[in-house]
Amino acid sequence: MILIYILIFGSVAVFGLTAVAGLVWAARTGQLTNFAAGATSIFDEDEPIGVMTDRFPDRRGRRTATDTEEGQST
Repeated sequence: MILIYILIFGSVAVFGLTAVAGLVWAARTGQLTNFAAGATSIFDEDEPIGVMTDRFPDRRGRRTATDTEEGQST
């Protein structure tokens, strides 16, 4: 029974130390400095920032025409 506790707490300690080491690495290499650049890097000219161009299919699987080409509701 003690062996099970040692294995459980040992694995939790290893995972915890790995998470802390990853956070320290990210902070030292500058991964946590500019969140805005990462959030906007996925957008391009086809999908400008702040304009929703995605459409959801209706129940029959067809795309709904609730958005115009600019992404604004009609």
